[in-house]
Amino acid sequence: MELIFATHNVHKAEEVRAILGSNYHIKSLHEIGCPDIPETADTLKGNALQKAQYVFDHYHVNCFADDTGLEVEALDGRPGVYSARYAGEGCTYQDNVLKMLEEMRGVTNRKASFKTIIALILDGKQYFFEGRVDGEILTEQRGSDGFGYDPIFKPLGFRQTYAEMSAMSKNTISHRARAMQQLKTFLMEYTK
Repeated sequence: MELIFATHNVHKAEEVRAILGSNYHIKSLHEIGCPDIPETADTLKGNALQKAQYVFDHYHVNCFADDTGLEVEALDGRPGVYSARYAGEGCTYQDNVLKMLEEMRGVTNRKASFKTIIALILDGKQYFFEGRVDGEILTEQRGSDGFGYDPIFKPLGFRQTYAEMSAMSKNTISHRARAMQQLKTFLMEYTK
């Protein structure tokens, strides 16, 4: 089955291909020549649906999109929907990490959670899937794998940050992996 994943993020596309496996041919926005799709909704679900709907409306294909946010308890849930551009438009992953470390300096409540919402449009119908991982924000960066906030996010029950885990390990426990597993299970049932 071919699906368009509404992302230009190479790292996300690689993760998703690894999780879904070879039964699904996943193409990114770059591969279909689609421009960046603005994320203007104020919720993760709204952004995911906005991107998927854009692809469906313009390319008339089965597609899905995700939006992911890091929600930090001491920051009243920020950066949340603004996680990718927390340090400003055009910022890098490192810019976001450094801003987070600065804002969390001296804060004892380090509780945080990563949440991913996937919006799937299949044969014109909408479906949603959610994955969540609770953890904590560290006081310094650890590890060099992964992307985004991975060097400062340590999932509950683990000693390693996402950035210290192998891609295979992260892809079995991450918020995106949990949402993608729900999507994969749904697709397997749908195509029976």
